[in-house]
Amino acid sequence: MNVDLSGARWFKSTRSSGTQDCVEVAHLDGGMVGVRDSKNPAGPALVFTPGEWQAFTAGVADGEFERQ
Repeated sequence: MNVDLSGARWFKSTRSSGTQDCVEVAHLDGGMVGVRDSKNPAGPALVFTPGEWQAFTAGVADGEFERQ
């Protein structure tokens, strides 16, 4: 999938500590969501479809990614 990220408005979580060791998210056209490493803003980004993003955020809310 080729998505133009040049106009993306990236943001960090309000819970971010202010350091650059964070991920940034951008809401893109068509409901797509971009995710990138704040330490490397010119580097690659992951792009999720609306369904993929919804499944991921639901998994986070349900604790699916908690370390045991």
